[in-house]
This record gives sequence, C-alpha cells and structure tokens, in this order.
Amino acid sequence: MSTSGHNSTITEGPDLTKGMEKVRTLKQFPPYGSMNGSSSGDTCPTCRGTGRIPRGHEDQLVAVIPCNDVRLKPRRTKLYVCVSMAVCLCLCCLILFFLFPRSVTLTPVSVLSVLVYFTPDTVDMQVTNLINITNENFVPVQIVEFDIQGLVTDIVVGKTKISNMTAVQPRSQKSYTIQIDLPITDKGLNSYCKSSSIKIHTLFLELQMTMNISYLSHTEQLSRSTFEYIDCGTNSTIPHPVS
Repeated sequence: MSTSGHNSTITEGPDLTKGMEKVRTLKQFPPYGSMNGSSSGDTCPTCRGTGRIPRGHEDQLVAVIPCNDVRLKPRRTKLYVCVSMAVCLCLCCLILFFLFPRSVTLTPVSVLSVLVYFTPDTVDMQVTNLINITNENFVPVQIVEFDIQGLVTDIVVGKTKISNMTAVQPRSQKSYTIQIDLPITDKGLNSYCKSSSIKIHTLFLELQMTMNISYLSHTEQLSRSTFEYIDCGTNSTIPHPVS
C-alpha cells in the first residue's frame, strides 16, 4: 500500500514579519535607562521600544541624556560666572558713583544795593543780595522754597519767601538775586539812621537763609547765616562783598 506524500508550504504572514523587525530593532537599541543594554530597565515611553517616534507625537518627546554627555559639563563655567560677577559689580559701582547724593552749598556773595526810604515813624530799606547755589550732584536740583529773614540787634525786622526759583543743573553753579524789605520801627534806630550829624550810619544785618531742595526723589533743607554791614542813612548802590 503506497502512500503519497503532500508537500506543505509555510507562508510568513505580515504579523510574523513585524515581530521579527521589532526584535531586530530592540537588539540595536539598549533598554531604556541603561548604557550597555545588559542592565534591566523599562521600555522607552516615547518610542515604546521600537526606536522610532510615532507620527503626530513629536510634541511628547522624552529626552534621555547619558551621564557622560558633554552638555552636562559646560566648559569655562567658572570663567563665565566670574566675568558676570565682575560686570555686575562694575555696573553697581557706576550707579552708586553717579547717583550717590553729594553736597549742595548755599553761599552769600555780596550786597548789591541798599535803598533807604524815610517815613515819619520808620526807616524802610530794600536790601538786594547776590547768592550762589552750587550743585555737586550728577542730577539737577530743584529748589522748592527759599526763605530769608533779616535781624538787627537780634530782632527780626523783615522776612521774604520765594517759591519760583529755577533748578540748578548738574555739576554747576547758579547765581540768584534776593531782595528783602527791612522796615525799622525802633525809635532809637530811627533816630540813629536819620541823624544828620553822623556821616555813616552802619548797621550790622544778620541774614538767616533756609532753602528746601529736591533731588533723587528726596528733599533736604539747607540753612545758612551770614552777617553784613549796611548804611541805613543813605542809598548805596555800590556792591560790596559779604564778610
């Protein structure tokens, strides 16, 4: 009894081909989290062990950088840090140098004129002074208010307040003309100033000046007192310096 044999042919299906390709791909790429492929680890969550990124999932990448990657050890880090610190220090020093508050000085210069008016009961005088204001700052100084009062024998005889003075520019000096009215009502001083037997009627006038200034978002008050001599018996238009 003869038996005839049938040759059977095995055809590889598409599923088997994909499985073999996946195995070959996994052999080329080490497990997720290992460097040599020998250590055990999890499958890459992005490529799912295939070594390829599915289309449409590029925004969900997970970067795995080895510990010996040169990007984790940038060169000249200390140099860059030192240079940055030096630049910041220089900038801070420059800012402090230019914005550090400096002195603003008020200096009486001279008496420009003295005008005398006689009345039956008083002696009215208009004294005009020249003063200098020096600004040593690198920013302009705004004069908010200027007050001046005159005293004769420790008695206040006149006051003046000025509030419309212009600003003083940085690193500059500016001159101002200040006029103060001094009515003298004391009988003894009136007789002294009106006496015709005395040629020179000298009075020692004390001027107390107060100035409010504003700069660098803060205000200051400057005070200055000075003594000057005037002639209360006649007009004097010849300037003379303040001693």
